[in-house]
Amino acid sequence: MNRQRNRGRVTLASIVAMCAVASTPGQAQAADSAVAYTFDPAATSVRGAETNAEATELKPGSVYRSSIKKAQKLYYRLELDASTDAYVSAVAVPRTAGEVAYGDGITVSIRDLDDNRCSSQDAAFESAEFPRPIAAYAHRTVEKGGTTCAAGGTYNVLIERESKATSAPDAWDLELRFETEPALRDGEPMPTEAPENWPSASPVPPSGKQKRSGGSSFYDATSLESGEWVDGIAPGQTRFYRVPVDWGQQIFATAALSNSGKSTEYLGNALALSLDNPARGHVDDAALSYSGAPNSVALDPLPPVAYENRHDSAEDVSAMRFAGWYYLSVTLSPKVAEYYGDDPIGLTLKVKVVNDGKTSPYQGDAGIFGVTDDDRDMARSGRSAPEAEKSDTMKLVAAAGIGAGAVLVLGLGAWTLLARRRAVPPPPASGGQRPTGGPPRA
Repeated sequence: MNRQRNRGRVTLASIVAMCAVASTPGQAQAADSAVAYTFDPAATSVRGAETNAEATELKPGSVYRSSIKKAQKLYYRLELDASTDAYVSAVAVPRTAGEVAYGDGITVSIRDLDDNRCSSQDAAFESAEFPRPIAAYAHRTVEKGGTTCAAGGTYNVLIERESKATSAPDAWDLELRFETEPALRDGEPMPTEAPENWPSASPVPPSGKQKRSGGSSFYDATSLESGEWVDGIAPGQTRFYRVPVDWGQQIFATAALSNSGKSTEYLGNALALSLDNPARGHVDDAALSYSGAPNSVALDPLPPVAYENRHDSAEDVSAMRFAGWYYLSVTLSPKVAEYYGDDPIGLTLKVKVVNDGKTSPYQGDAGIFGVTDDDRDMARSGRSAPEAEKSDTMKLVAAAGIGAGAVLVLGLGAWTLLARRRAVPPPPASGGQRPTGGPPRA
């Protein structure tokens, strides 16, 4: 959710506009998607170019919609200064009927004009070979004393799609984001090496199951805090959740499927669990098999969130480099329907966030790379970002309505009093009688 730094005066036009936004579902779903993936309604459509000279520029803090065909390589453009760290992510959404194979996926990279690679990340389906949204990101980070990708100027974002010959040729929808990382506080001493050890024992989550239904995308992911959360998931469906993880905090997550009496057919990699960071960079994933009996799978232990994690060569450790909303997604294989039917199967998520939050290393507003009291409130209540925005909008509209209503009531009161005063007849002459006398003089 984009945090508003300033609020302007409320006018009649703005109230009408806010009411329109609040009453609109805001769901721009991809036709024939593997799941009903809800794209961010603020996304701008953009076409990737096959040559970098024709690439469209992406703006910081913006989200875009695009698409990529089989074996296609697409360019987009960035304009960066010499000091800001930049992140571009891509969420790929395959179509429903399309087959995907092991190794199918996308690669996102940022490159300078000499084609030197600043960084890259792959997102692939691997052993869980069924269509679902997958995410990857690349970054240009300026390192002290570094020379590669350190200069300000034009950079290229390259997105490449890998698909086997047996895979469906349909285009995949893309959701692109471009975020910049805030500057560090002046004089902030930051370690240049990632920590080597951290607690790896998974803690016990709070007892007591609670119902909470997942969202359909990163945009409308359901907010969670530490706890045991019960949901249902149908074959081919992806559920999205998000958890606020502050600086110094560590997240643990487990996904479990309940039993089914409809079959005992063994299905390997029947459920995929994935974790992505606030910039939509992939952190970790896991898969579980299913044979009609209860089964669970947990993410590998990850380090506490720390700025210096970026210096680690391991991708999952490096991705734990900033605070903010971390996204959990769970997908059930469509093949499950062949033996267990189309009805949802019970899904339980066990989430535990440990340690107290530490001070942000950034100067000023951390934006998406921080955790606020409002974020914690949303995690407690289970609200998604659009639900929170709608609630804030309606509160603002209500306040504006009360203010306008008060002015209207005062105005009507003043008008009524004035009208009454005008309706009162003039007072009679002295003695209460008309003066008498002779006839008027000629």
